Amino acid sequence: MTNSNASRVSTELTEAQIAVHWQEQELIQPPAQFVAQANLTDPAVAERFSLENFPECFKEYADLLTWQKYWHTTLDTSNPPFWRWFVGGLINASYNCVDRHLPTSKGKAALIFVPDSEDESHVSLTYQELYVRVNELAALLRDFAGLKAGDRVTIHMPMVLELPITMLACARLGVIHSVVFGGFSGQAAGQRIADSQSHVLITMDGYYRSGVPLDHKEKADIALAEAASEGQAVDKVLVWRRRPGQYLSNTPMVEGRDYFVDDLLRDYRGSRVAPVPMPAESPLFIMYSSGTTGRPKGCQHSTGGYLAYVTGTAKYILDVHPEDIYWCMADIGWITGHSYIVYGPLALGTTSVIYEGVPTYPDAGRPWRIAERLGVNIFHTAPTAIRQLRKAGPEEPSKYNHRFKLMVTVGEPIEPAVWYWYYEAVGKKQAVIVDTWWQTENGGFLCSTKPALDPMKPGSAGPGVPGIHPVIYDENGDEVPAGSGKAGNVCIRNPWPGSFQTIWRDPERYVATYYAKYCKDPQSKDWRDWPYFANDGAVLAADGYVRILGRVDDVINVAGHRLGTKELESACLTVPEVAEAAVVPVADEIKGRIPEVYISLKPGFSASAAIEAKAVAQIEAIIGKMARPKAVHIVPDMPKTRSGKIMRRVLAAISNSMSLGDVSTLANPEVVEEIRHMVQGEEPVAVKEAPEDIRRFGDE
Repeated sequence: MTNSNASRVSTELTEAQIAVHWQEQELIQPPAQFVAQANLTDPAVAERFSLENFPECFKEYADLLTWQKYWHTTLDTSNPPFWRWFVGGLINASYNCVDRHLPTSKGKAALIFVPDSEDESHVSLTYQELYVRVNELAALLRDFAGLKAGDRVTIHMPMVLELPITMLACARLGVIHSVVFGGFSGQAAGQRIADSQSHVLITMDGYYRSGVPLDHKEKADIALAEAASEGQAVDKVLVWRRRPGQYLSNTPMVEGRDYFVDDLLRDYRGSRVAPVPMPAESPLFIMYSSGTTGRPKGCQHSTGGYLAYVTGTAKYILDVHPEDIYWCMADIGWITGHSYIVYGPLALGTTSVIYEGVPTYPDAGRPWRIAERLGVNIFHTAPTAIRQLRKAGPEEPSKYNHRFKLMVTVGEPIEPAVWYWYYEAVGKKQAVIVDTWWQTENGGFLCSTKPALDPMKPGSAGPGVPGIHPVIYDENGDEVPAGSGKAGNVCIRNPWPGSFQTIWRDPERYVATYYAKYCKDPQSKDWRDWPYFANDGAVLAADGYVRILGRVDDVINVAGHRLGTKELESACLTVPEVAEAAVVPVADEIKGRIPEVYISLKPGFSASAAIEAKAVAQIEAIIGKMARPKAVHIVPDMPKTRSGKIMRRVLAAISNSMSLGDVSTLANPEVVEEIRHMVQGEEPVAVKEAPEDIRRFGDE
């Protein structure tokens, strides 16, 4: 789209629509050697999973599992939008991920733990060993902690083998687990304990990050105090030790409340626990959103529908075979880790890698050394990590003899410039890339190319995966035509088995947030009247590929031009010296909002006015002069969460002289004051009350 056309289109936009200036990239075909071994090569899959064959098409996914009792109703729509899948079926997730593989694969590695330190040996856990450890822990949870089906347990742990063992032990009993990302504060964990009404907290003494031992147990006391302030008492705190027999924490154990798991397990050696047959629609876990404000939002996921969906998508979109060595660099504390480190890969009987550390420690060659040593052939990570690795070691992948057949990107839109580096440098032009789009609420992938059937398009998530039928609506509920160049709100026309069942203890919020906006008839029991609203902006290309533009809230309205921040950031990343970019809105009396740009540079480059000017020039060339930023700030690093996500809300607070809020839980809180000093000068600018949209900017 030319700049003149972009300006013309943007003046015609409705409230929901966002000006689109992405340049369509050329299609890239999957390599023949990938297609030859792929799980999904039958073009008839589109017909099998068409709306005409809905919902029975999802029987294909459910039949990948072992059921203790087969279901009688594939989809129950009697209480919309609270969909119930595979009703009447009985199933156990732990059995499907562990027990059923023993006759053929008990000596095969189920999980490989890679410690933070390269001096510490990898630990491989076979399916037989996993079976033993899950059973012994399940016995402990049942007999010592008194847990039974339907109870909730909060798990606040880092990336260690004991985390999936704990999840699978809970699932064996029908206990609902709520895993809290290990980088979250004790207060955040306490809020989730209270909301889930957990009486047991399972945690760890400490772990290692970038060569430094971190005290994790200290968060437990804070979490329990926070939960108590909200009226929830915790009876027992079960503490795993990173190194059995050693205690990494400086926080005292509380007698009668805190117990070391490795000590207790001695009494359960050799125990076996029969997997509890659970109704398919019974909850498997609660996954809380990562928002920085407001009450945590607990997404309740089912057992049968969720497990069927992640197993099917892992087989067909990730192309997971039992003989693969699969590595997803996400944290199990996020939905990606639940679905595509633990449940999906293990249900398929493959080997899954768990990495304790960060991608760039001790240097940017670490991931490629791990992949080379373990023979990883499927690699799964987020654009944030890809940008970090591109920034810290753009030439590193060429030094190692790793060979990926498939690579995944997940979590946010990936800029074409970053996509090409991932494809050329990391994948060596031999791997298929699937750019997946989905959310915590969705359970598994919603949009992605089918890796052996669809060509890749850099920066585009691709079509809906089998059985998922996306549509773009404007604010009036009218469909935005494919190929129109206009963006709107992406919705899914139909239910699917992996979708969450409700928001825990808040069904009204579930309906209001995800279904009320585009519901055609609140009295209808027809699923066609209840499209799912993802709260993301997107544009649909003429070829049916969806390009996600980010959260509907992450849009800057500049003098009537609604600009997606990801487009602005992508324009900055076309500057050769730029490694990362973040764009935030600044209030302006004339234009309403003006973008302000933060960039960090690749190694070997120094900040200069010339680089700032290049960034401005690229924004104007690709998007137009109306998108010219108020300022470009070259910063030493971006403020980031422990999972590597750029905290744009912190940058927006600095640009708008707002309160920064709590930054202590960031991975690099020290950089915040450095950036504030660069932007505001020696003396902090008086904190002002910013408009609501800016105060909410960057929140999940």
